[in-house]
Amino acid sequence: MAIWLTENSKIIVQGMTGGEGTKHTRRMLASGARVVGGVNARKAGTTHEGLPVFGTVKEAMEQTGADVSVAFVPPAFTKDAVKEAIDAEIPLCVVITEGVPVHDSTEFWAYAIAKGNKTRIIGPNCPGIASPGASNAGIIPADITTAGRIGLVSKSGTLTYQLMYELRDFGFSTAVGIGGDPVIGTTHIDALQAFQEDPGTDAIVMIGEIGGDAEERAAAYIEQHVTKPVVAYVAGFTAPEGKTMGHAGAIVSGSAGTAQAKKEALEKVGVRVGKTPSETARLMREIMQSR
Repeated sequence: MAIWLTENSKIIVQGMTGGEGTKHTRRMLASGARVVGGVNARKAGTTHEGLPVFGTVKEAMEQTGADVSVAFVPPAFTKDAVKEAIDAEIPLCVVITEGVPVHDSTEFWAYAIAKGNKTRIIGPNCPGIASPGASNAGIIPADITTAGRIGLVSKSGTLTYQLMYELRDFGFSTAVGIGGDPVIGTTHIDALQAFQEDPGTDAIVMIGEIGGDAEERAAAYIEQHVTKPVVAYVAGFTAPEGKTMGHAGAIVSGSAGTAQAKKEALEKVGVRVGKTPSETARLMREIMQSR
């Protein structure tokens, strides 16, 4: 089992003909993902990497039965690309693009809600989603882990990869990189709910980082709704106050948003929090070995 992305998912790539779109389309295809076409209005009717290029997401869905879009679109055009995907009512839109203006992210997130939440948005500024052995939508390396029964939700791309690699002997049902921007489509809570309901997931790794209150809200949700074991890591214990660190959302003001505050909120509800990514992997290893 997996969440949101399965072996039956049919993927289209918005911006497939660009440099990043081309590179990662090849990688997705090599991993066994069912990529069925691309979208570029200027190159509609052509083929690229052996796949048809369509003028719109709606046309691509009608012609291929696609139910997932991965967007490799420059920041200035991302808002329009995501709104097009929402208008087409594609069930899942994975927005890889980094540097999308927060105002634009807010606008397309609100647009999705206004349209009835028929399109789940993952990202922007994220590595995507991978269900090892089944499918891969985005830039997560396909060969660093195996299929298994751990669910992973992470703000950080590189830490997603590290935890997937360190726990490769147990494997993952699905790994979701939600992105670290201040406004994102899919949250920790969304993924926690899906993993809790997924019979193919036995335990959950949650990776957060400084800034905002997403991890505190996730802790409150875990206390009320999650019965599966959760381990967590919060990046940024050594970050100085008032300085933006890496992701646009990773900024600390006073005690709000600090790694320590997040760690305490999670531990209060029974989540084991590692001091390092490797310690977090060890905590999950203990849980899986004891099952």
